[in-house]
Amino acid sequence: QVQLVESGGGLVQPGGSLRLSCAASGFTLNDYAIGWFRQAPGKEREGVSCISSINGRTYYANSVKGRFTISRDNAKKMVYLQMNSLKPEDTAVYYCVTDFAELCSGLGPDAYDSWGQGTQVTVSS
Repeated sequence: QVQLVESGGGLVQPGGSLRLSCAASGFTLNDYAIGWFRQAPGKEREGVSCISSINGRTYYANSVKGRFTISRDNAKKMVYLQMNSLKPEDTAVYYCVTDFAELCSGLGPDAYDSWGQGTQVTVSS
């Protein structure tokens, strides 16, 4: 069974940091591009970042550039999203996703058909 599992969410004060992790079962995560999306209450899903498998190229939404960093550890078969300088508007459920391609398919949600269950990130004082 193909499954993506996110972890690392929580409550953090504005300006703080969190690191989200994405693990996979049922397939080899190292072989595919992995993306991160988020959805805040009452809002549409928003692409945050993506990392390709074949060349490690990364992509970021303008809203998180310079604050978030996506990375992968192929030895551990994990993908991470390091989130720094968090803002209240970053509050959302964060999902890791894939469409089983080696290259990122952009940051539009319709491009990805496998989603994890999500992890809640709340930025509040």
